[in-house]
Amino acid sequence: MRIAVIATSTVPSRTANALQVMQVCQALMDLGHEVALWLPRVPEDPGPEGVAAFYGLRAPPDIRRLGAWRPLRRYDFCLRAVQAARRWGCDLVYAWPLQAAALAAWLRMPTLLEVHDLPTGRLGPRLFTAFLRAPARRRVLVTTEALRRQLEARYGRALRPPLAQVAPNGVDLARYADLPGPSEARRRLGLPEAFTAVYTGQFYAGRGLELMAELARRNPEVSFVWAGGDEETLARWRERLEQEGLGNVRLLGYRPHAEVPLIQAAGDVLLMPYGRRVAVSGGGDTAAVASPMKAFEYLAAGRPILASDLPVFREVLDEANAVLLPPEEVETWDEALKALQEDPARRRALAQAARCTAQRYSWQARQARALAGMEEGAGEAA
Repeated sequence: MRIAVIATSTVPSRTANALQVMQVCQALMDLGHEVALWLPRVPEDPGPEGVAAFYGLRAPPDIRRLGAWRPLRRYDFCLRAVQAARRWGCDLVYAWPLQAAALAAWLRMPTLLEVHDLPTGRLGPRLFTAFLRAPARRRVLVTTEALRRQLEARYGRALRPPLAQVAPNGVDLARYADLPGPSEARRRLGLPEAFTAVYTGQFYAGRGLELMAELARRNPEVSFVWAGGDEETLARWRERLEQEGLGNVRLLGYRPHAEVPLIQAAGDVLLMPYGRRVAVSGGGDTAAVASPMKAFEYLAAGRPILASDLPVFREVLDEANAVLLPPEEVETWDEALKALQEDPARRRALAQAARCTAQRYSWQARQARALAGMEEGAGEAA
């Protein structure tokens, strides 16, 4: 198919939403579809090759930039992108912005809307309702079953196939093939040889950094590696860790996405200590509906995972492939970390189960499920 992808993410950037857009485009191309991606203009555009290098993509995407006037909150961008996609002769519009999806569907263009949270603001719910009522063949793609249920309850509409499809985020399994063992990965990265607990990702509120700092205080013999964060946040944490004498925490800062698998491979355990409230780049709280890409990367890395026992995480994680712990309860996390450190057999069993689980969550498999039936016109229409 000819697929017109429309997103308002800043590309390139370090945000999870931008990374997800690029992984979706890569997977669609891997599946043999012709993809054109419409994005807002950025002050310094590195071009398709630069974007591919930034995200570690195997092939540069066909990126088409359009202007967006800030006071119009990118409604003008969405209008122009849908018009451009129509002129391009697309078979399907694949959109994240509600504005673009609703407009395309009312123009009777087959449309897939990807939704990661409940629509917000004054117009968000109205646009979502308009999309549901549109006459075009369409699909709502949600990342968790929890979000699907919330949308059903909020809008009083059954969201089942073919109209709706649950598709958790995924992982590029090719990047996780043939990873070295923890000791070799540490050697390549110049990290000390010690039992190591790794965290990769953003440093937003609710990601568990306070808990990990306390774990480092209680376990001075364990090396903690944190990769991610913006410069301002990193500076604050460097100062705090120095003041508190936590020399066993190493802040690697932001690393290109292509380097993340090796950093995760350096861990004897991987940490995912989300709190009961979880912030994202755009604000808000996604603890009830989140599908973190980190979870799928950790699984693919084939390392034991210590994760918060949030109900939505149990759509992917369970006691076989992770150690699920009460959020924000340091004593329990400390006991679990010590127990894993002393039990190599348990670590091996968790690692093997994690790798097996990851095989179900490749980006290519996700996008194949997302599009299933759309080619034949099986998506619901009013």
